[in-house]
Order: sequence, then structure tokens, then C-alpha cells
Amino acid sequence: MAHSYPEPPVGRHPGWPSRPGPLKVPAGVVALRSVRLRDGSDWSAIRTRDERHLSPWEPTMPGGWIRRNAATEWPGRWLQLRSAGRRGVALPFAVTLDGRFVGHVMVGNVLREPLLSAYVGYWVDSTVTGGGVITAAVALAVDHCFGPVGLHRLEATVRPENGASIRVLEKLGFRQEGLFRRYLDIDGAWRDHYCYALTADELLPGGLAGRLVAEGRASRA
Repeated sequence: MAHSYPEPPVGRHPGWPSRPGPLKVPAGVVALRSVRLRDGSDWSAIRTRDERHLSPWEPTMPGGWIRRNAATEWPGRWLQLRSAGRRGVALPFAVTLDGRFVGHVMVGNVLREPLLSAYVGYWVDSTVTGGGVITAAVALAVDHCFGPVGLHRLEATVRPENGASIRVLEKLGFRQEGLFRRYLDIDGAWRDHYCYALTADELLPGGLAGRLVAEGRASRA
């Protein structure tokens, strides 16, 4: 029997808007904030430059990469993201490094009781990879979801070929639960994806941010 789960009223989304962070990593100070209309030029500049870095991992969409990531596309996307955040079905975070926009962490498909679950996806500017930025950003988002947002479970799906993304998830303690065959239409074909997951009861005191600090990967900014 199918069930439908009501969405929270507009303006009542637990934990949104918010500004989780910051954490200091080798690359600088990482924080999260809600996306802004004025992010458009930075968003477009990064994504058009980073087509080869990003397109192998993102859903196939009509129109071509350059057109879909033009600055003129951002206002419409921003309105959709803002609406999703206000309705409580997503938490669209901008990732900042020393205050500069460098990527996204998207918590989507937020379901309330009884599931209390969502998925997490992310991307970051290729010029700041390897400095701990996206690992810290995902850690902040997960702690926020298991804290103020009140979720119980987060999932992340990743192509087996995406070693960098897998390392992010495994460093944070996500466990691999299985393989989804031909799961998403990515970069022009239906691709297999690993499913990784984490639940709130698996977190140690201090959360994932505390884990990174304890391991010497980050410090409190």
C-alpha cells in the first residue's frame, strides 16, 4: 500500500535557513550557507570551466553543458532551490571557502516521519580539490541534518568510477550498502551506482566535524 508523507508548512522547515560551520582545513575556512541570487556569476564561471571535471558525474540534461550552466540559467534554478528549501523538501547549501563560493552540497528528497531521510550530493571547484574542502562541507551538512533538521538517515549514490567522491564518503564513515544497476542517466548513459548510507545513531559525540578535528583533518575556525 502506498503512503504519502505531508510536507512541513512553508517557513517551518526545521534547520532552514541556516549557516553550518565553519571548519578550517588545509585549503582555508569552509562554511555552508543558503544559495543566493548573486551566486550566479561564480556558479556559472566554475561550472563552465569545469565541464570535464563535473560532467562525468552529473545527470544527462538537454541543451548542452555551456548553455545549461550559463549565468542566465541561475535565476530560475535559484528560485527552484529557494522554493524547495522553504517547502522543507531540500536543503540547498552553497559551499564557501574563506567566504568565496566554491560549490554546492545538496540535501534533497527530504522525507519527514516516519522515514526522516534524505539524500546528499555535492560538487566543488576543481581548483580547490585535495584541500579537504568538500569533505568538511559534507561533514557540516550531515551534522546539521542529524541535529537541527532532525533526520535519521542520509544516503549518497556514487558511480563506482568516481574514486574521489567515494573517498569523501568513506572518510566520513558512510557505509556501502549495495549496487544500484543502471540507476541514473549520467553523462549520456544509464550508469550503475553504489549506495552509501549513514544514520544518526552511528555518529559519535561531536559528529562528523568532531571526527575530522580528532583525526587532524580540520580544526574549529
